[in-house]
Formats: sequence, C-alpha cells, structure tokens
Amino acid sequence: MNEDRGHLRTLFLVVYIVFALLPIYWMVNMSFKTNEDILSRFSFFPQHFTWANYALIFTDASWYSGYINSLIIVAINMTISITVALPAAYAFSRYSFLGDKHLFFWLLTNRMTPPAVFLLPFFQLYSTIGLMDTHIAVALAHLVFNVPLAVWILEGFMSGIPREIDETAYIDGYSFPRFFVTIFLPLIKAGVGVTAFFCFMFSWVELLLARTLTSVDAKPIVATMTRTVSASGMDWATLAAAGVLTIVPGAIVIWFVRHYIAKGFAMGRV
Repeated sequence: MNEDRGHLRTLFLVVYIVFALLPIYWMVNMSFKTNEDILSRFSFFPQHFTWANYALIFTDASWYSGYINSLIIVAINMTISITVALPAAYAFSRYSFLGDKHLFFWLLTNRMTPPAVFLLPFFQLYSTIGLMDTHIAVALAHLVFNVPLAVWILEGFMSGIPREIDETAYIDGYSFPRFFVTIFLPLIKAGVGVTAFFCFMFSWVELLLARTLTSVDAKPIVATMTRTVSASGMDWATLAAAGVLTIVPGAIVIWFVRHYIAKGFAMGRV
C-alpha cells in the first residue's frame, strides 16, 4: 500500500515537472529557430539551428538597453521599497495608534488596485514635472504597489520577533538605529530576502506603467518586447529569445534568495 502511494506521488511529481517546464522548454526551442521554421512545421527540436535571434538582441542597442533599463528600474525600486517599508512595518508590528488597522488595510488596497487606475495621474504628473521617460519615473510608480506588499510581508516577520528583544537591547544601552541594524535586522533577514524577491518580480514584469511612462531612453525590456508585433506579423523567434533572456535574472535572484523564500513561506506572511 505504501509502495503504491510512493509510486503515485512520484508519477504526480513527474507529471507536474513536465507540465511546469514544457512552456519554458518550448520557448527555448523556438529561440533557436527561424520564423519560417516556427510557422511551417511542428517540431520538438530546431530543424535549422541558429543563434541569430540572440545575436540580434546582443548587438541591437534598442534590445540590450531594455535589459539594462529594467535592471536599473528594479534596483531603484527595490532599494526604496525596502528602505521605506522597514520602519513602517516596525511601527505596525510594535505600536498601536489611532487608525493603525485602517491604515494597514488602506495600504493593501493600493496593492489590490489595477495599475491602469494610476496610469493617467502618473502620466499627467510626470509630463508636468519632466520625469517622463526616466528610470526614476517607473521606479517611483511601482512603489505604489511594492511598498504595501513589502510592509505586509515584513510586518508578519517582525511580529514573530519577541518584544523582549527590543526591551533588552534598550536596557543594554543600544540606541534604536544601532539596535535595528545590528540586532533586529539580522533576525528578519529572511523576510527582507522574500520582500526583495517579490518586489523584484513585480517591477521586472510590469508592463502597463512601464510602457506608458517611457518611450526611448528608459524603456524596459517588457516594453521593448512589444516591438515584435508589426504590420508584417509577429517576430516569434526574436520574442522567444528575448523571453529566455528575461527569465535569467529572475532565476538568478531565486537562486540567491531560495533559502529565504522557503523560510518565508513557512514563517512570514507569504
């Protein structure tokens, strides 16, 4: 009986892995084909293997600059989001004040709101103050969604830290900045890792705001990928190669924070 259950679990795991990896494999497969091969025949392997799609992305400034712009936007957004969310989450986890639960819920409603709702205000504001087509414009726009998420995740981790640690540090003569940086922050490093991961993922893949608030100089890769749609049709091969390269930074981030993510699902509000 136990052996049958073991075989069933193994079968289920194999089916799940195949189902999860098949789209990624198919995108990699398409990235080494020409558009003619993609549209003319169905094949599990490239019939005419080519690196031309990747060569186009690495040699065309409008393509590779999209990845650079995305990395800059994500780095700015993650830094600001975590810097702002840490003291806010500490306040929600340690203090009770008038309207704290209402304010916390209001933060979450921003995360629930579709990006299209904020599109027109951001567009008009940035056009007025001259921030259109800049990295900071997109990074600041993404704060509307990432800061509430960061506060929510970090507050869950901080609430799990006993208050006695704070009191003991104050008795020992620690100032708040020294206590927070040297004692408290290392205790929630798993939460910071999980928060950074989710902020990265949203800012990396968000399209609507990024496409509307940029045009040339700061256009991220998700907006650049829309260039493959034209009157002559879809450039499937280049789009597939760009998609494969888009997965790489996310995979690298997951590799570095994988232990924190697992701990975050077990302990934090994820």
